[in-house]
Amino acid sequence: MISRQQRSKVRAHSHRRTVRVLPLFGSLVAALLVASPVAAQISDDVVRIGVLGDYGSGRDLGGPGSVTAAKLALADFGGKVLGKPIEIVAADHQNKPDIASSIARKWFDVEHVDAITDLAVSSVGLAVERLAAQMSKTVLISGAATSEITGSHCAAVATQWSDDTYVLSAGLGRALTERVGKKWFFLTVDQAFGTAMYADGKAAVEKAGGQVVGRVSFPFNPPDFASYFIPAQNSGANIVAIASTGNDLIVAVKQAHEFGMPAAGFTLVGMLTFISDVHTLGLDIAQGLYVASEYYWDADEGSRAFAKRFYEIEKKQPTKLQASTYAAVRHYLKAIEAAGTDEAVAVNKKMREMPVEFFGRAAHIRTDGRVIYDLALYQVKTPAESRYPWDYYKRIADLPGDTTFRSETAGGCPLVAGAKTRASGEPSPRAGAR
Repeated sequence: MISRQQRSKVRAHSHRRTVRVLPLFGSLVAALLVASPVAAQISDDVVRIGVLGDYGSGRDLGGPGSVTAAKLALADFGGKVLGKPIEIVAADHQNKPDIASSIARKWFDVEHVDAITDLAVSSVGLAVERLAAQMSKTVLISGAATSEITGSHCAAVATQWSDDTYVLSAGLGRALTERVGKKWFFLTVDQAFGTAMYADGKAAVEKAGGQVVGRVSFPFNPPDFASYFIPAQNSGANIVAIASTGNDLIVAVKQAHEFGMPAAGFTLVGMLTFISDVHTLGLDIAQGLYVASEYYWDADEGSRAFAKRFYEIEKKQPTKLQASTYAAVRHYLKAIEAAGTDEAVAVNKKMREMPVEFFGRAAHIRTDGRVIYDLALYQVKTPAESRYPWDYYKRIADLPGDTTFRSETAGGCPLVAGAKTRASGEPSPRAGAR
């Protein structure tokens, strides 16, 4: 039988053990509380990225090649981020904003897609950007070119990786007005992109001391351009700028040659030209065309390294849209890794904080979501100048991003105004608006 004195010793010993164990148990609980959210913050234990592109007239610009580019970015992470698998889904928006919005809503609501990229066609990009802002999902816009994406329509969950109407117009307008001619004529597609390109282009040309002597608009995918070239030929212009993409641009350049415009001294400018367009046209027809681009497959070692991987799969060189898709998805995944979550606001904040590696060149993302990088002015080579397959561009001038893109305060982005208000210590008038 245990004496009262022995029972007291047992209780004292048990108490001392409890005192020693509790701190250890508390430390384990604290460690679990800290560690568990990292795993839990990858929604559905999968990071899903949707590639929503144009599989019709703009198929060669993005389309399946954008999917390949996204998969190459995924491969850089070994198919996982934060230990969770990455999945790619794809669809065709058919150049229709309503179809694009319907697909995006289903992806976000039902299929738990975390981010959407590509989004070629400005009206499509704007529509999906608005939806993503409402639903707090990420959009990595590598296709749509309207500068309004980072202007009045900007969103904290959106970044624009494609070059835009402002930078293309400002870069081409200024450089060519200084080097080639003062009088411009614009042929613009009757869409949001064409309207924005003309407005930005006219301002750039006039600022550089040039003059816009005429403009005609044409519907998407017209049967021919004959009637549109007649006023251009009679305008007195020495530069004819074509603001369209894909098949429309290809047909317009072909018919300009049939009309003898280059032979008559007109300089042709493709305001939004892709290397796939030049490849389809061939150098006999495309030679002399001026273009601006942030990516050319043969520009430097960084560009060639990505192009080599892409070519092994697609058997053609990547367009700037496809290259931008790769850069966007890669940066997005790096931001998830750094933020420890795929939650859209947190990831996009981290994306803006982190420097961007743009094919070995420095780039960064502003508050308005605009990705800033350097571009170059190129002229398409003659057949005699081309030395090997896809050797199409010769560099004419550099277009520094910091001075060629629209300034952050000039676009009317509410995020920029809000950031300045908060920095000054005043309450934001739009607090809680998003």
